[in-house]
Amino acid sequence: MSGGKLFIIIGAILILIGLILNYAPGLFSWFGRLPGDIRIEDENRFVFIPLTSMIIISIVLTLIINLFFRR
Repeated sequence: MSGGKLFIIIGAILILIGLILNYAPGLFSWFGRLPGDIRIEDENRFVFIPLTSMIIISIVLTLIINLFFRR
């Protein structure tokens, strides 16, 4: 797959994700509030460490990349 085609596919995927997030924000309202995501709230501070969410993103991206680039 050439570099140009790869950029077109990535751009189309990003546009699709942007449309979904813009017109159906409730679909991903659970994301970032999973068990294992650390939230520390104080009067003046807010710390958010999305451990579980990033693990899920990593697994999904690994599966997608392996499907496209497996020989």
